[in-house]
Amino acid sequence: MARHHRAFAGKAVRFVSVAGTLLLLSSGCFSVKKLAVQRAADALASGGDTFASDEDPELVKQAVPFSLKLMESLLAETPDHRGLLLASCSGFAQYAYAFVHEEADELEGTDYAAAEALKLRAKKLYRRAREYGLRGLEAAYPGLRSQLASDPAGALRRVSKQDVPLLYWTAAAWGGYVSLSKDDPSTISELPQVEALIDRAHALDESWGAGSIHGLLISIEMNRSGGTGTAAERARAHFERAMALSNGEQAGTLVTFAEVVSVEQRNLAEFEKLLQQALAIDVDRRPEFRLANTVMQRRARWLLSRKDDLFFTASK
Repeated sequence: MARHHRAFAGKAVRFVSVAGTLLLLSSGCFSVKKLAVQRAADALASGGDTFASDEDPELVKQAVPFSLKLMESLLAETPDHRGLLLASCSGFAQYAYAFVHEEADELEGTDYAAAEALKLRAKKLYRRAREYGLRGLEAAYPGLRSQLASDPAGALRRVSKQDVPLLYWTAAAWGGYVSLSKDDPSTISELPQVEALIDRAHALDESWGAGSIHGLLISIEMNRSGGTGTAAERARAHFERAMALSNGEQAGTLVTFAEVVSVEQRNLAEFEKLLQQALAIDVDRRPEFRLANTVMQRRARWLLSRKDDLFFTASK
């Protein structure tokens, strides 16, 4: 899954002040409270780059749950706040991948039971993120969700360029959910909806997120039925475009291609080259990518430590 650099909306100091304001107004005038909630929601939705530029993933891991629950409490008061729905969708999706799904993958070889428990948790978090994303789209386009189930591409024709972030994060969350539901045919059958969401984002603004859309399409193409050329050819085209748009400074693009395509094609030399390239990225060069690059460099190291298993399995 590609990662857009604006990870987790909001600033910690803002969360504290917002929470304090809501507590003070909890027994006050309804209209004043409603105004305060709306302003708090606007503030959290607009967010900042504090988490995205942090160099300590563990610190962020401990801090993010508070912000996510605060956003949920505000959504209970303002259920159709599209900015807050987007922030919740992206926040839960990124937290699920970086701090739950990733840990599950790393544990699988040594503690299978613990890994399965974490995967179940990640699946639930992805589902929660997906629901916020769909709510955000439904708020602007009533009836879209039901239409998406029957005619995915057609349902999204009315969605505009301003909705690209919501399309991307809903697709990313839904894709994560499907990836952890391989034993559930009904969930696997939802892949066309995931494809439609990211395809529409690509059609509207393919350069959004410094290559993030193309990064996600690397994984999508390797699982898509049909399409022009081979799956690997399509994935490689998206890889090259993502690298160009990010100036090669997003480790996630390199790691995703190595894990999804190089392993599938049994290309060990390419696998090692791409992961070493990801590890060579200076995480301080682009502060807005710092946290995402730090997380993906950790995955690159883990993948390199498992290369014998990955390529033995792939060669069977």
